[in-house]
Amino acid sequence: MIVGIIGLGLIGGSMAIDLKRRGFATTVLGVEADPVHAAAAEKMGLADELVSYEDCIGRSDIVVIAVPVGTAVKMLPDILDRFQAAGARDKIVIDTCSTKSRIVRSVHYHPSRGQYVATHPMAGTEYSGPWAAMPNLFDGRACIFANAEESSDKALRTVERLYDVLNMRLTYMNADNHDVHTAYVSHISHVTSFALALTVLDKERDEKHIFDLASGGFSSTVRLAKSNAEMWVPILTQNRDNILQVMDTYIEKMKDFREAIAEGDQDRIESLIHEANRIKKILR
Repeated sequence: MIVGIIGLGLIGGSMAIDLKRRGFATTVLGVEADPVHAAAAEKMGLADELVSYEDCIGRSDIVVIAVPVGTAVKMLPDILDRFQAAGARDKIVIDTCSTKSRIVRSVHYHPSRGQYVATHPMAGTEYSGPWAAMPNLFDGRACIFANAEESSDKALRTVERLYDVLNMRLTYMNADNHDVHTAYVSHISHVTSFALALTVLDKERDEKHIFDLASGGFSSTVRLAKSNAEMWVPILTQNRDNILQVMDTYIEKMKDFREAIAEGDQDRIESLIHEANRIKKILR
């Protein structure tokens, strides 16, 4: 199996490491547009060869799109066009993007749609680039397959095997439902982290020692604010409506806390905290 990975950052690079190390891929071809990232990926040995975009598509059995979703939406139809033009009916392409509705719609009527499997491996850190790639990143994490019924049986079974090798838990859902769920469990976390970081940075202008007092709680809460803007701008714009709905709910909850604190209503504050503590039944 020759696996071509377009984008050797955190997700693509980590996938390259484990697919080769665990024997799924005999050869890993890498595509990296950024020359600095390309040099780093080559030095780190993330791929067996660094090749051109065209060479990767032509030689790979499976092409993995691991680039920001704004780029991926434009790239996917082109890859399927190339499959069709070459009569390459056994080739497969997957994406790893964290929004699914728009990218799935972009190829819904494509003659080679069955060769595409829409996936979202829900793993990662706040770091980006080839330097962030690591083994075992995906172990035990969830991978979402979106609109799997639109993929051919062969393509679906092959990609399921790929993620089994990465030790991921497979879940299947509609692309629109996926985007609603990720708005709640992932995207809002990043927005609030960005906002908290901006709030503290504003205060730091006046009080130079505020970061000296930062504890583990602050570090874990604001960790996601280190995330790459190139990745998150298209996510937040493509999933805008769902994220706005979640933000409105979040703002209402913040208002509840603000009112209770402003009024010194200890019973109400305690009630809100106890209500929030119910999350422990879900996140253990």
